[in-house]
Amino acid sequence: MAAAKNGQGMLYVTMQPQEGLSLDQFHEWYNNEHGPTRLRLPQIFSNGLRYQATDGQQPHFLAAYDVTDMAHLLTPTYLDLRANRSPREAETIGQVKVDRFFFDLIWTQEAPSFKPAEQCTDAEAEGRVLVAVDVSLNLTQEPDAAEKVIQWYQEEHIPMLSKIPGWLRSRVLRTPSSIEGGSNAGETKIITLHEYAAENGLGGPEHKASMDTPWRTEVFNKYITTKGRRTYSLFYVFGPAPRDLQHLSALPASAAFSAVSPRLTTTPGTSPDGPIINSYITTPHDGLIIPYQLEGNPSPSAPVIAFSNSLLTSLHMWDPLVKILKTSRPDLRILRYDTRGRHSIPSPPQPATLDLLADDLASLLDALRIDKLQTLVGVSMGGATTLNFAIRHPSRLQKFVACDFNAASSEANTQAWKDRIAVAEADEGRGLRDQLAGVTVERWFHPNTMEKKKEVVQWMTEMVAGNSVEGFRWSCQALWGYDLREKMREVQGVEGLFVVGEGDGKGALVKAMDGFRGLLGEKGGELKVVKEAGHLPMCECPEGFWEVVKDFI
Repeated sequence: MAAAKNGQGMLYVTMQPQEGLSLDQFHEWYNNEHGPTRLRLPQIFSNGLRYQATDGQQPHFLAAYDVTDMAHLLTPTYLDLRANRSPREAETIGQVKVDRFFFDLIWTQEAPSFKPAEQCTDAEAEGRVLVAVDVSLNLTQEPDAAEKVIQWYQEEHIPMLSKIPGWLRSRVLRTPSSIEGGSNAGETKIITLHEYAAENGLGGPEHKASMDTPWRTEVFNKYITTKGRRTYSLFYVFGPAPRDLQHLSALPASAAFSAVSPRLTTTPGTSPDGPIINSYITTPHDGLIIPYQLEGNPSPSAPVIAFSNSLLTSLHMWDPLVKILKTSRPDLRILRYDTRGRHSIPSPPQPATLDLLADDLASLLDALRIDKLQTLVGVSMGGATTLNFAIRHPSRLQKFVACDFNAASSEANTQAWKDRIAVAEADEGRGLRDQLAGVTVERWFHPNTMEKKKEVVQWMTEMVAGNSVEGFRWSCQALWGYDLREKMREVQGVEGLFVVGEGDGKGALVKAMDGFRGLLGEKGGELKVVKEAGHLPMCECPEGFWEVVKDFI
């Protein structure tokens, strides 16, 4: 049992879509645009939950946001969200009956095993039951009615509800909120929100006992004038990253959406490559923006394969492989992202490390509410990141494919990166575009690629040339002075496959990877070689790369 901290409360929003508004459009907008923009303000909103009515009453939908301090809802940070709606949001919300309520939190009682929905997996959270009760008070005849009702909730009613099987938490709130002027702003109501597991004892003997006591009879006869009760089921938990491919997949191509603010692009499922979500996260440790692309199987329970890029490339380096993957493995959701250093850098700047890169991916998975990856595939710096992710976060993936990298760096390698920084920064930063890009691709690619696949060479050269010079300077330092060999031995419960292009480093990397593959866990990992490929086999020879990894994935 705990009294609320000063200022804590809730934004409680009921919604009824009007006839004619597609529910897929309503849910896709709310899940991919509206909700995540609020969850990107953790200083204001600690969570966001969506419920659907189970009592047959309208409004059918409820969104509840816990607020750290209700005073935040009067600040420009929040008010600007409502004032600067996208045209799509303005159009959609015009077709929804919306009622917004502000509640001050007074008191909470939780089961010992209670875990907030936002800390649960979707499978654990979805289906939770919410019983919302509001009572109006007889303040005219009983000025202390609010205090008497709250006392009854705290001392008898909620303790009795806590004995119901499946009970999780009860909260007592009050409206009007302090930011609305409190009791001077209108009719005072006490709201109680009771949460239960999907399987529960509502309607059973413990519940009936809580509804039939002398004290309850006295409270309702003397202090309460009216009572309302609604029941809901939890069906969606927001994160700060848009992820709803399911409803997006049902929309027509004409429903494609793109906006600079909230920096979101969606491609519906009826489009040739859809559904696709392009958006971003902000890393919690240093506020860096990391763009990502989520696509593939639209089911929220579909297994996820993620890709970690080579230095100096973007998430589009995987385009040829993803095209194959969508045809060969339509059961998978596919996640790609731009690695730290592709675009901006944190302020103040700090060198990237393999630990930081692995934790960036963990932050992305958290924001997307992806508990565990089916497979993580990485190449070059992404290969080292992949192995390190398995070391640091073994519970968050089943298997990995780590390609064209070394498990430890050398002093000579560090000096080579320093030399490349000097080239990139030459001529006022034009050296990356004019010199380093072409030299890098020639060093990476197999002679066969350079000679016979000119369009692939040009594509990759332009991709490398488009990297931020400053981002390259700070991100390449992740490849200085690292050694994962001893920690590899500690990996348990994660399968690993190592892959290398036969011509990478003129064959030297094949020998190097064969030398450390046996260090993985107890049994080591298999090494497979892609013929006629160099440092980026999935780009140079995507079909050949797929052949060597498809059975493992």
